[in-house]
Amino acid sequence: MQRNQFIKSLALASLAAPLASACTSQTETSKHESEGLHPAGTIVHAVYFWLKEDLTDDDKKDFLNFFEALRKVPGIRSFQYGKPASTTPRPVVDNSFSYNLVVTFKSMDDINTYEKHPDHLAAADKYSKYWSKVLVMDTVLEA
Repeated sequence: MQRNQFIKSLALASLAAPLASACTSQTETSKHESEGLHPAGTIVHAVYFWLKEDLTDDDKKDFLNFFEALRKVPGIRSFQYGKPASTTPRPVVDNSFSYNLVVTFKSMDDINTYEKHPDHLAAADKYSKYWSKVLVMDTVLEA
């Protein structure tokens, strides 16, 4: 009788292990995303803007509408922008930009749609008068 119970326990354990593993993976994925992290394959579109020196305060405020116009383009997974952090100056740190935009996409198709979308093109055309330089760096996340 004890042997039968032992065998049943082993059988249940072998069925429960994959289920527990699946639950753990789902929990880790949810935790990963809830911490603001993105899965491998995510495209990170980082854009750095150097605004013109002679802009008025009203010009600078108007420039921020550029980000709000871009936010509406379909296919965006996440969208954030900000100013340079006041990190410790070092030879490898470049805080010379005025604003940085970080947009993530699930796929290359999504970023390709974004780049060619009429709202993106119209916003760039309308607000480009405010910047002297733009630098784009796109990354495919591996981990």
